Amino acid sequence: MNQARRLSAWYFWYFAFVGVFQPYFSLYLQSLAMSAGRIAVLMSLGQMIRLVAPLFWGWLADHAGQRVKIVVMSTGAALASFSAVFLTQDFLGLLLSLTVLHFFWSASLPLVEALTLAHLTDHPERYGRIRLWGSVGFIFAVLGMGWLLDILPITLLLWVGWALLSGTVVSALLLKEAVPGAIHTASSLRMVLSQPKVVFLLVAGLFMIAAHGVLYVFYSIHLVAHGYGKTVVGLLWTLGVLAEIIVFLLMPRIAQRVSLRHLLLACFALAVLRFMLIGWQVDSLSVLFFAQCLHGATFGAHHVATMAALNRWFSSGQQARAQAIYGSVAYGIGGLTGGLLAGALWESAGPAMTFSVSALLALIGFCLVWHGVPASSGRPVVR
Repeated sequence: MNQARRLSAWYFWYFAFVGVFQPYFSLYLQSLAMSAGRIAVLMSLGQMIRLVAPLFWGWLADHAGQRVKIVVMSTGAALASFSAVFLTQDFLGLLLSLTVLHFFWSASLPLVEALTLAHLTDHPERYGRIRLWGSVGFIFAVLGMGWLLDILPITLLLWVGWALLSGTVVSALLLKEAVPGAIHTASSLRMVLSQPKVVFLLVAGLFMIAAHGVLYVFYSIHLVAHGYGKTVVGLLWTLGVLAEIIVFLLMPRIAQRVSLRHLLLACFALAVLRFMLIGWQVDSLSVLFFAQCLHGATFGAHHVATMAALNRWFSSGQQARAQAIYGSVAYGIGGLTGGLLAGALWESAGPAMTFSVSALLALIGFCLVWHGVPASSGRPVVR
């Protein structure tokens, strides 16, 4: 098995767990009679931990030069901490176990992203073809879990999640370390971070992930409340990820025709449309199908374009820290803000207004890209 297949397998298992946890764990918490505020807090813990944890793991990886060992250790610890959810249904108990889970879980993805980019030095166009296996894993999990939960108790979610985490640990054991890149000083990293285009890209990413906060916390609850079965919920999540896979496959062709700036602007504009449709047209299944297809732009194209920019603007020796910084800013600050804001608004303002606020966040991101990412930023292809 070559490194590309090992990386593809890791992405598959990692995002298969995400495909079980992200759409359905809020339903498990709801079954425990928790309030929307407490659900939002527990579902936003991952983003809260990502405020600082990826920076620690990125620093450790750059100094130790052992990305794979850290990935193996962190995924093993995540598996052990997730096991605690079998022992408690109390809010504080779940808060503790999920905090430990996300501290270790936050280590692996930025390091594997950097490992993948290092592996693809001579074939950058293959990034999407490796990363799409994460989307396949997500589809596998979200579809299967939705079908199972229509006929079996919600507690099955915990056992499936544990099994998928175990698969992530096994796949991590098969990864191989990349050839170390050149060592760069911290001052050179600060110089790159001080560039306006980098700052605007990171802050725009923060607003994009914040806009998705309500989707990740309350989308499944929103659909079930309007009479959709869990199988349909799984199908809608799957449709979004299928659109994401198509974008990953088409990105090399798209990049030949569209600049980084214009692609990002399109992603944010479509995010505004998507969240308005989900909020105000939830009773129309055809509209929901269309809105989920837009996930290919609001996540897929935005993610590839951002990875391409980070890979181009930061040198090889800075990639682990660049990925960690992006994870802390976008998924840490942005994800936490979006999730908690959704929790605060969901019951008081209602789902439609909450999704409208998400659309507003995406609009702010659009303005940031318009103002701060120049037309000279190049094409969205990983170098």
